[in-house]
Amino acid sequence: MKPKIILAAMILSGSTQIWAAPAPVSEAASSQSSIEKRLAALESMMQSRNLLQVELQQQLNRLQDEVSQVRGITEEQSYKLEKVLQRQRELYQEIENRVSQAYSQPSASSAEQYAEPVASQAISSDLSENEAYERAVALIMKDKRYDQAIPEFQTFLTTYPNSVYASNAHYWLGQLLTIKNDPVKASEHFKVVVNEFPNSNKRPDAMLKLGTLLHEQGLAEQASKTFNDLLNQYPSTTAAKLATDRLSKM
Repeated sequence: MKPKIILAAMILSGSTQIWAAPAPVSEAASSQSSIEKRLAALESMMQSRNLLQVELQQQLNRLQDEVSQVRGITEEQSYKLEKVLQRQRELYQEIENRVSQAYSQPSASSAEQYAEPVASQAISSDLSENEAYERAVALIMKDKRYDQAIPEFQTFLTTYPNSVYASNAHYWLGQLLTIKNDPVKASEHFKVVVNEFPNSNKRPDAMLKLGTLLHEQGLAEQASKTFNDLLNQYPSTTAAKLATDRLSKM
């Protein structure tokens, strides 16, 4: 009886080993599948990262192109502005020379007698504004087209009422209208320079011209006051010296 029991136990033990043997193969397959999934995920991440890097590089290239274009435009505008500023400096020097000649030659022509005094060094950064002002001045200084210069300056003041050249433009109009023998309108523009532009270097000369025009219109009291204001406020200027001479003859 015992041998049979022992044999049965051996058979059962062997069958258990036979049934349990495949387990390690299944676990290895599962582990390999997991690794493949992880590798696939990493590969997908790398592809996405590469695509992102390519896209970022393309964006960077576009930005660099845009910066280069902007830099080119800026350099071009800076060059144009420098040319305008250089022309303004040359123009101011020319005006200064003409003023010196006008003061040293009292018998000069009417256009030279009413030449603009030393111009302000303030220069606009607006190319269009500079060009408009220079075009109006050129009608006087180069072309001697005084009649055409009047509407040009009037248009300039309408277009650029707050321009750094506003006092210059009013002063020019005062001189041009004086040449055209329109003392009333000329006086109005000189008054604008005197009353609205206290820091303008045109103011002493505008006061001199205004006093002269008021005296010619028979307004001696106003003319005298204007001359005296000029003497009190700008005693060391050439305009003040001329005002002293005119006061002595009133």
